[in-house]
Amino acid sequence: MTRIVFLLLGLTLAAPAAAQDEPSLSIRPFFLVTDQSFAAVDTFDAAFGKTYFPFFGGGGQVVFKGTYFVEITASRFQENGERSYFSGGKAFKLGIPLTATITPIEVTGGYRFRLPTLPRVRPYVAAGFGSYGYQETSSFADAGDNVDTRHAGFVVNGGAEFRLHRWIGVAVDVQYTHIPGILGTGGVSQQTGESDLGGVAARFKAIVGR
Repeated sequence: MTRIVFLLLGLTLAAPAAAQDEPSLSIRPFFLVTDQSFAAVDTFDAAFGKTYFPFFGGGGQVVFKGTYFVEITASRFQENGERSYFSGGKAFKLGIPLTATITPIEVTGGYRFRLPTLPRVRPYVAAGFGSYGYQETSSFADAGDNVDTRHAGFVVNGGAEFRLHRWIGVAVDVQYTHIPGILGTGGVSQQTGESDLGGVAARFKAIVGR
């Protein structure tokens, strides 16, 4: 991620000068890629053998006077793993395949800072809430063993946008989510006392618009 930030900063500084006038209202769609490290380390490691996974999605921003913004994103994660149980600090596979799907819808509001010496770089911070759908299915499970639920969560993020062109920008940031109420009611998550489906993520956005 550090290399990406320096590369984008170099491209920003090297790009030809363009008009810095910003509209009073700008609607900007974007494509989103996220790499999330889940807080429920034991739960995800037991089921999938690792704790960080990609999400893919997109969304849109409404920016007011180049400074304040409201953003909505929708993304999706899906991974195949195996049901397990946890005992004595170790996970044991049960040989039962499972598929987990997470579909976040997040709404945030934030502030974009101005750097007089770097007009093409706009650091920002944002906070808001999300609705997180979680599905867990297995072809060999009873209907009551499958999970299909949705809960609310809290989200904060901060990063920087780099303007590569008057109509094209990219952004990198770090996001934290806290999502109680989905994990911790059964299976490995209950055995390990892990109840947060959230975590820390690095995000990349390709933005179209001024």
